[in-house]
Amino acid sequence: MQDVGFGYHGGAELLSNMTLSLQPGMFHFLTGPSGSGKTTLLRLLYADLLPTSGQIHAFGHDLVGMGRDDIAALRRRVGVVHQDTQFLDHLPVAENIALPLNVAGREVDMPALRDLLGWVQLSQLARALPPELSGGERQRAALARAVILSPDLILADEPTGNLDWDMSMRLMQLLIELNKSGKSVVVATHDLNLIRATKAQVAARVLRIAGGSLQLAGADL
Repeated sequence: MQDVGFGYHGGAELLSNMTLSLQPGMFHFLTGPSGSGKTTLLRLLYADLLPTSGQIHAFGHDLVGMGRDDIAALRRRVGVVHQDTQFLDHLPVAENIALPLNVAGREVDMPALRDLLGWVQLSQLARALPPELSGGERQRAALARAVILSPDLILADEPTGNLDWDMSMRLMQLLIELNKSGKSVVVATHDLNLIRATKAQVAARVLRIAGGSLQLAGADL
């Protein structure tokens, strides 16, 4: 991102002059008060929104002017864990997790899917329906769905917002493992205790949105 700004049509800019470089294997936290633009910034990173000023380049391509097929190809390289983990309630958990493969026109590798379910500790719930899952189970299923295409970048928007501390740390451990395998990770959160606990295990930079601009937070977290 180079000097990126974003504002909704007819309104003032919500974000301005944002410059950020995400390199392979980096772990970033994105923090700031509610309404500061954390979700908007994440949406810019996977081309769900386009900047109203500045430039965003992803994997060597300029996001502005990309066609629908190019954006679809980009999104296969970016896994997103949304704040609201939406599933198709009539499909079992395993089929929900495999949906990105179906959308991308890829065959489901059943052994790999079973391995992924084991990694997020949901093997016993593969045939359960989403309404039967607890909050923590839903978040782990959402993470599995986000990484099933083996993306280069994982974006997580307040992934622990509705979880207790133990479950939050279990989810963060999975994100740390992804990062240590070479994936870039960006986690938006307002929970400074979560950031501190994670920074004790992995080298993570902390970015703060304040007043519509992006700042690198100091070491005082």
